[in-house]
Amino acid sequence: MTDPVYLSKPGVVCAAGSSVDELWRSCAAGDRSGIKKLRSLSGKEFFAGRADDKALHETAARFDTRCIRLEDAALVQIEREILGALSAYGPSRVAVCVGSCDNGTELSLPAHAAFIADGAFPARYTLEVQGADYAATYVSEKYGIRGPALAFSTACSSSAGAIIKAAELLKSGLADAVIAGGVDVVSDTVLLGFDSLEAVSPEITNPLSANRKGITLGEGAAFFVMTRDAPKEGEPVRLFGWGESADAYHMTSPDPSGAGAARAMKAALVRAELMPDQIDYINLHGTGTKFNDAMEAKAVAEVFADCAVSVGSTKPLTGHTLGAAGALEAAICYTALVENAGKTEGDIVLPKHVWDGEYDPDLPLLNIAGTVGAEHKGRVKICMSNSFAFGGANASLVLGLA
Repeated sequence: MTDPVYLSKPGVVCAAGSSVDELWRSCAAGDRSGIKKLRSLSGKEFFAGRADDKALHETAARFDTRCIRLEDAALVQIEREILGALSAYGPSRVAVCVGSCDNGTELSLPAHAAFIADGAFPARYTLEVQGADYAATYVSEKYGIRGPALAFSTACSSSAGAIIKAAELLKSGLADAVIAGGVDVVSDTVLLGFDSLEAVSPEITNPLSANRKGITLGEGAAFFVMTRDAPKEGEPVRLFGWGESADAYHMTSPDPSGAGAARAMKAALVRAELMPDQIDYINLHGTGTKFNDAMEAKAVAEVFADCAVSVGSTKPLTGHTLGAAGALEAAICYTALVENAGKTEGDIVLPKHVWDGEYDPDLPLLNIAGTVGAEHKGRVKICMSNSFAFGGANASLVLGLA
């Protein structure tokens, strides 16, 4: 089936905003005020992106974790589209695809502390809460959805994978609408786990800089309603293509050659039937670690050689939202497309790449959005979003104005 795949306006909550409009304002201004110091149970402090508590509300007792509250806050923003899809197609023709890799982890350390103190885990610390399907189950039960409910947990590419599977469900005819996205939470388990790998930056992350020192973690949720039918309101945005690959190199480190990342980007371009010079902006995975940035810069330079494509990382604004990152950064690309539709060169605004401006001379030179001397194509019609995860689980999405 060759039907196009359309994306609704997304529902979003993260450190950079409690709606997609707030998120865009932060991206356009380079506002990283949502990144703050958090003190872990160990007493160690970390910079991290935490969503505004005022945007989160209590959910049904069985699902009442911070992770599900984040998810619910994003879903409520697209509830009209969800209910419209259920009415148009019926509950059995609507599917759910959710990417997450840390749901339930905010309960882990307190639960184990309680076990040490009392000899038993708290009643709410159940296997279900820790299950990979917990966030997907919540969406199905909240809205009475009877189509497939699929969970994806491939670390930092989880929700990009969820969006890809949603498109495949639509193109195969197995669903007429899919609620797709991702959610993850900042927890002590996550912070201390990444710190044990010496991957967490002592400062706010500084992607592509010679002085970069690692990741700044974050939390958030982003969801779309995806259909084969164009939305009746607003600027229509399509998922033109996608690509996936596996490095088969190391449990955590990326293939330093960037070959796996390059394969994912090339596959996305082939599926989209586009040439590299037709991409106007790339939202990099851009974690700010030595190895990830070096690998991604090599891959982008290979795939987009001699193309004046603008690139940037938005993780200094949102934090690295892990399993939610693919969907959240797709939402940023979506909004960049909509906000720049019909604008001429002097009026175009791209998400700010916030860093110290000291480009790593060991990296291939990239055209970083908003930096002095950076080239610009004078249009934002097609964007790429990269998600390159632990274990070499790579995914690239291509979004564009219909």
